[in-house]
Amino acid sequence: MTNNNPKIIVISGPSGVGKDAVISQMSHQFKNFHFTVTATTRQKRENEINLKDYIFLSKDQFENMLATGEFLEHAEVYGNYYGVPKNQVYEGIRNGKNVLIKIDVQGAKTIKKNEDNAIFIFLSPPNLRELEKRLKDRMTETPEALIKRIQTAEHEMKESHWFDHVIINHTDKLDETINQIHEIIQEVTTQEDFKS
Repeated sequence: MTNNNPKIIVISGPSGVGKDAVISQMSHQFKNFHFTVTATTRQKRENEINLKDYIFLSKDQFENMLATGEFLEHAEVYGNYYGVPKNQVYEGIRNGKNVLIKIDVQGAKTIKKNEDNAIFIFLSPPNLRELEKRLKDRMTETPEALIKRIQTAEHEMKESHWFDHVIINHTDKLDETINQIHEIIQEVTTQEDFKS
């Protein structure tokens, strides 16, 4: 069933808060939603799949897309480029589906300036110590990069006040986080959108 007034739902938060895990689980539960895939120039991690987790591009490919205006928003984050391709968003809207965008805080702020029909959800860790533990446990960062991510996260958490909703993503309680997101989305959409 299509939605006559599809919404853009932006899910954001600091690196390591669990955005990927939330979106992955939601994609299995909410079949009538359109999940965008962000383009990036960063290196693919071991378990990631191109065109599913991210659209992995070379710097030249990314810059060509940027030059032709193909991004809804874009940013340089931790030395890599990230961007939400417009076609990823507008395809879902054309099909009458609510669109979920997973994005960093900087990108969310850009979208907020340009999209009236969006709901902004900030995922927060319980505290910075827990976030640091999560980042260390995934073993993808150098010590220097880890320090930078923690510093950035601290700043981003101070920016959470301008989001429409803030949800604490507690460790080992992913279902609770998804249920809270589900409740928020239900407030702004119809029940038909949640039928599989």
